[in-house]
Parts: sequence; C-alpha cells; structure tokens
Amino acid sequence: MINNEDFTKRLKKVIDYYGESASSFAEKIGVQRSSISHILSGRNKPSLEFVLKVLSSFPEVELYWLMNGKGVFPSEKILEEKTVYQPKIDNSENQELFSKSETEHLPPEISDINQIASNSKKEIDRIVIFYKDGSFSNFEN
Repeated sequence: MINNEDFTKRLKKVIDYYGESASSFAEKIGVQRSSISHILSGRNKPSLEFVLKVLSSFPEVELYWLMNGKGVFPSEKILEEKTVYQPKIDNSENQELFSKSETEHLPPEISDINQIASNSKKEIDRIVIFYKDGSFSNFEN
C-alpha cells in the first residue's frame, strides 16, 4: 500500500524539478487543479489514472520511484536518451558546430549538419530540437 505522505513528497519533488506550479502541473497532465491540491494536502490519495497521467506526461518519472520511493528520479535512462547536442559557439571560419561523435547516430539528413552549416554563407540563429513526448530544446546563437 502506498504511503500518502511519502507520495506527496515525491510528487512535490517532481513539480519542483520541472519548475511548475501546482496549477501548471495539473494543466500539463490534464487534471483539475483541485485534484493536485487535494493530493498535495493529503485529503485524497492519487488514483491510478492520475499516476498514469504523470508518467505519460513526464517520462523521467519512474513508476516504482513515484509509488514506493525505490529507484531514482529523474530516470537516468531517459536522461541519457535525451542528451541534447549543444552547438559550440565559435564564429571562426570552418568551425564545426557539432563534434563527429555527437552526429554519428543521427539520421543521414541531419548528421551532415556541419557540412550544411559550413557551405552556407548564412549564420545560424537558433536550433530547435523536438522530442516525441512533445517537449523541445531551444538553442540560440
């Protein structure tokens, strides 16, 4: 059986990790604000539907950790998969934006980004990476 007080602490940790308010967190997972409020206050226990919404909206949260406190948060496996390729900011001529190791597992049309960038007379303003979970990373020069 889940300890409601401990679950609440872990849920607060998730909310804080993402820099969300209870209200914005509720909106992101698709529940009413009162649901979050009641769970955080200890009035209600989380439903299975609530837990599944948290897990689907925030893949770094592991079920076993959220429910029992066993494991790690954020999930190291997910963080490794979401490694973001940060461009080297250097405006010198013929400077590669990404190292070869950073681009070797990308699709062919993306992996030759260094060549695309060096052949263009234009300067890159920003790069946006979209993830399948709907999140994104934005890098500006």
